[in-house]
Amino acid sequence: MNIIIHTLRVIAFALTEPYFVLFLFILAVILYKQNRKTSAMQRMIIGEQVNSPFELTVSQVVMGIFAGVIASVIMTCLGVVFYENSMIEILFLTSILLMVWSPRFMCFSYSAAILGGISIINSFISGIYGTTEVAYLKFNITSLMTMVAVLHFVEGLLVIFDGNRGSVPVFTKREDKIIGGFIMKRYWALPIAIIMLYNMSSLGGDVTGTTPTPNWWPILNGTISTDMLKNTVLLLVPFYGVLGYNSVTFTRDKTGKVVNSGLFIILYSIILFILAQLANLNIFFKILVVLFAPIGHEIMLYIQRVMEIKRKPKYVSDEGIMILDTAPSSYAYELGIRSGDSIIQINDEDIDTDSDAINILTKIHSNIKIKLKKKNGEIKEIIYKYSCDKRKLGMVFVPKSVPEDKTVLKFTENTFTEILNKVKNRNKDGEE
Repeated sequence: MNIIIHTLRVIAFALTEPYFVLFLFILAVILYKQNRKTSAMQRMIIGEQVNSPFELTVSQVVMGIFAGVIASVIMTCLGVVFYENSMIEILFLTSILLMVWSPRFMCFSYSAAILGGISIINSFISGIYGTTEVAYLKFNITSLMTMVAVLHFVEGLLVIFDGNRGSVPVFTKREDKIIGGFIMKRYWALPIAIIMLYNMSSLGGDVTGTTPTPNWWPILNGTISTDMLKNTVLLLVPFYGVLGYNSVTFTRDKTGKVVNSGLFIILYSIILFILAQLANLNIFFKILVVLFAPIGHEIMLYIQRVMEIKRKPKYVSDEGIMILDTAPSSYAYELGIRSGDSIIQINDEDIDTDSDAINILTKIHSNIKIKLKKKNGEIKEIIYKYSCDKRKLGMVFVPKSVPEDKTVLKFTENTFTEILNKVKNRNKDGEE
């Protein structure tokens, strides 16, 4: 238990030491600015703000701390160790910089593959010319890829349990039909404790704060030699990293999508973990795991894209008008109307288009009867009681067609900012 307790102390230090607190605050500010866009899009499309920027940011930080603790404990127990002079912090700095610049390559799989490739080339050059390897370019491939595997494992858990928070409804056109879906974009700031291997001479004889290792440690043998441990000490060093999830679905509900994505990520992490352990055997497996990290990640994303294309769209208005989403605090939600339900009739009149429903529902001055087809196929009638309360119904319809004088918010490969601008322009056109 000593090594686990020591790991928790290092995480606690990362959450209380002024320098690290400032760093976490800067990350939180960056996340907050992105979450303001998410909340604005929810308000424009649904009619009200579903999640406040503060709520979204706090959940990202809190969930990230829990995930960081889990990842750190797993890595320290496994025996993930890095050399004193290796520039492992580049891995975390790269993920943070890419989050701001290009989320597409924020994943640790890409930066770890670069570091691993550099380390292998460094080893080849030193072997050919008989020189000493450049210390800061030398990485333990097994430890590096094991760490990436563990981080993806906790990322999969984060996606499953928190990936759909702050989702935003979007639309696209497929086979001359308007289909609805959801875009999800989440980032989590993780405090990570990593074991660093230091030479006793470099510490000047001061070994205060060294990591106590029990008899069973490490769980995975072979990453460091016994002879090396005799002349070195182990220190736990805190870092901050960022994990991210960015996806869109038109064929699943929000929960189904994040569970599917999360399981894919966990499966990828397990395969990467196994290959990382094989890297101890020879250079072939080292090269294999370094190549698999980015290529396997791309294959995982490609499979999900293909599944998304081949699956039948979930939100299409065939019979009546389908509800894409409802705001939790709206009248529609109180009436039991949920995403995936379809409005068949209002006051015994068939509803063929979204305009039919909107025209009736926006001119309510008395109680009305709504006939719903629930997503499980059940037919249900509900009574909407007129009230002077100014709350909106809070429903997003999936239109059957787009009138010539209107535009639909179409999702392709646009960034969040571009989609937000489209929504703003659509609203301006509507006001004119």
